Amino acid sequence: MHKRLFFLAVLIFICAYGFAQSSKITAKELQNIVEFLASDSLKGRKTGTAENNIAAAYILKQFTNNKLRPLADNGFQYFEILADVVLGSKNKLVINDFEGILKNDFVPLAFSSSGELTAEVIFGGYGFDIDLDSIKWNDYEGLDIKGKWVMILRDDPELDNSESKFIPFSNIRNKLLMAKDNGVAGVLLVTPKGSDKEDKLMPMVVESNEITSGIPVINIKREIADRLLIRTGFTIDSLESILVGKKAPMSLNTGVTLSGSVDLIRRNEKTANIIALLESRDPVYKDEYLIVGAHYDHLGFGGPGSGSRTPDTNAIHNGADDNASGTALIIELSKRLAAEKKHLKRSIIFVAFSGEEIGLLGSKYFVNHPPVEITKMKAMFNFDMVGRFDKEKQSISISGTGTSLEAEPILSMQEAELPFKVVHSSDGYGPSDHAAFYASNIPVFYFSTGAHTDYHTPFDDTKKLDFATEKIIGDFAAKVILAIDSMDQPLTFKESGKKSVGGRSGRKLRVTLGILPDFAGAEKKGLRVDGVTKDGPADRGGIKKSDIITEINGMSVGNIYDYMSRLSKLKQGTIISVEVIRDGKNEILLIQL
Repeated sequence: MHKRLFFLAVLIFICAYGFAQSSKITAKELQNIVEFLASDSLKGRKTGTAENNIAAAYILKQFTNNKLRPLADNGFQYFEILADVVLGSKNKLVINDFEGILKNDFVPLAFSSSGELTAEVIFGGYGFDIDLDSIKWNDYEGLDIKGKWVMILRDDPELDNSESKFIPFSNIRNKLLMAKDNGVAGVLLVTPKGSDKEDKLMPMVVESNEITSGIPVINIKREIADRLLIRTGFTIDSLESILVGKKAPMSLNTGVTLSGSVDLIRRNEKTANIIALLESRDPVYKDEYLIVGAHYDHLGFGGPGSGSRTPDTNAIHNGADDNASGTALIIELSKRLAAEKKHLKRSIIFVAFSGEEIGLLGSKYFVNHPPVEITKMKAMFNFDMVGRFDKEKQSISISGTGTSLEAEPILSMQEAELPFKVVHSSDGYGPSDHAAFYASNIPVFYFSTGAHTDYHTPFDDTKKLDFATEKIIGDFAAKVILAIDSMDQPLTFKESGKKSVGGRSGRKLRVTLGILPDFAGAEKKGLRVDGVTKDGPADRGGIKKSDIITEINGMSVGNIYDYMSRLSKLKQGTIISVEVIRDGKNEILLIQL
């Protein structure tokens, strides 16, 4: 959406939404804000949509009503996301005289690179190239595969074994990297009968800032696979049975040439963080800043790849708790703290992040393009899902309490009169927007009432929120912020918890470098290091924040998926070489795992 449309949206709400004169946080005002942000009219506030932009304009209007000064571009800090991938006109698949029908016989994957390839097809089993003490399986051994198509089965031969050793190697990204390492020029993915009897083609799931494959990647039906196997005497079902039964590689030349092309069109959209300043008048401390933030985006209508826990349901995900509740609270905090302006030592920046649900993109962009010098940011307060107080647990949580020396005593003092418990977690890294600040050595406080069964479903609605308790949380948070603001010395940063991959991968790595990688894929030359764990392997070996990892043990690393795959093959205790780009120059570092 063009910038002028943002401003138009702002004007729409100038008259429609008034400003409450009271400087107190009230349950009613929290409810009013959430009811608007989580209304059906905003269609789930998906990043990059018109409705997400309307929410942005509304939030900025609330900030300016509360006497805050817009920063960045009149309050909007714009950045681009990949909004959609659509099929172009040149997608084709031809075998001899047969031409496949797009979306009936074949479909490119959304992360495929566009391109053409006419070459022989090699059947490559499950596409494994594994050489570990616990498992050895190489589908490429002895094959002349360079420059050709490889046809591989999805998943692995132990689908019924939840503890299978194949699991770390069975995802498509890992198989793609193994294929590229062996010189493959194009990949044909076949869904085995054991995975899907109906043989449905894979949906074109779009992940924002999607990292492309570098070669064509096409999902084909089993019927098409059988056409390719016609000269071998096998069918794809019979090969699956052999592989599952033997638990050993079985690859073969098909002797058949396939001419295929992928034509995908990627569409970017603008979205924006909303940034506003509550400026202190203190001549000594005004150029130090506290950051108060929450994300305002959600999942739109859900669907595959959206993060919805009901991906087969196409319905508005209103995101009342996640995170209209947090957005409402920072708006109310801006009003509450603005009333204390004449007493503030430090200035306070309020920021509503976009793109959180698609990889913490907004907070990462904010940290990488700060509106003030990042070393002047002395603490960050993040509010994510603060509206569903659990009456059985009778507690809320604050994470990041170990990221400064002073946090625990300050919190304990402010918690004394609360009607519920506050559970502390020392770790600074976590699945929300504070992670980017922690990676930049800024103390963080992450407030939350916790997850629930409606999380990331269409049932996260306003009527299920407890605004009376959210008001108490807001009053408590205001006291904590004011207490930290009033300190003569800023909080003393302390590393607490690994700045590492953690749980985003969905599986555990056997080894870790001890870095916080760039999940958003902003760097195109390799994998940027967004943080380094003190005394971890990377730190001991000389890797620094902002290094760009391009190779591990001579094997290319182009993105987070490559990095995860390379790590999965390494052994604890070994010494590896890591090539990085630092200040425009290539360096080789030796890392003891």
